[in-house]
Amino acid sequence: MKLISVNCGLPREVDWHGITVTTSIYKDPVSGRIPLRTLNLDGDRQSDLSVHGGKDKAAYCYPIEHYEYWKAELPCHPLPMGAFGENFTIEGLRENEVNVGDRFSIGSAEIVVTQPRLPCYKLGIRFGSGDMVKRFLDSGRTGFYVAVTREGQVGAGDEIIPLSHNPESVSVPAITRLYVAKRYGREEVQQIQRALTVEALPGSWKHYLEERLRRSGA
Repeated sequence: MKLISVNCGLPREVDWHGITVTTSIYKDPVSGRIPLRTLNLDGDRQSDLSVHGGKDKAAYCYPIEHYEYWKAELPCHPLPMGAFGENFTIEGLRENEVNVGDRFSIGSAEIVVTQPRLPCYKLGIRFGSGDMVKRFLDSGRTGFYVAVTREGQVGAGDEIIPLSHNPESVSVPAITRLYVAKRYGREEVQQIQRALTVEALPGSWKHYLEERLRRSGA
């Protein structure tokens, strides 16, 4: 498992359907070693802190393996590293292989997986397509966010080393499915009950899942 590219970007203003929108979804690869801190990478910043950023979304990881799929789906779009707004383009670590709460080291930093990415309309801005958010979510190729448990330096080429894996947790795709599911059956209820015990899952997610569970009458 490897860190292929470190990508950073600062807020910029773009026009979207006649409205000026501030977004940080445009990321470019950076060279050298970059400090990864509790809230973000040096040289990177989120625009709307009400939905992006914070310690539970310090960095966004996206598998390079998904790029081949998107090259076929988006033949008219160039796809440089960081095209999906990710900070870390990674290799050998896909969503279905990752549980919330799994811990890894990259360079001299340590991270913990917290949640899948739920795309917002700014992904549509990035690709000039209003249906990109739905296509992205439907593909199951969401990538995942991490929190920083130890600050350190990271750089392209760093090995991603597993530190711990919680088999009693739930996978990143399972969390996504719980979010989009219209109804909950026995399996979904069991997954929610397990997810609620995972320390790394953010409180906002736990509140959402508890509310969905309550409304389902389970």
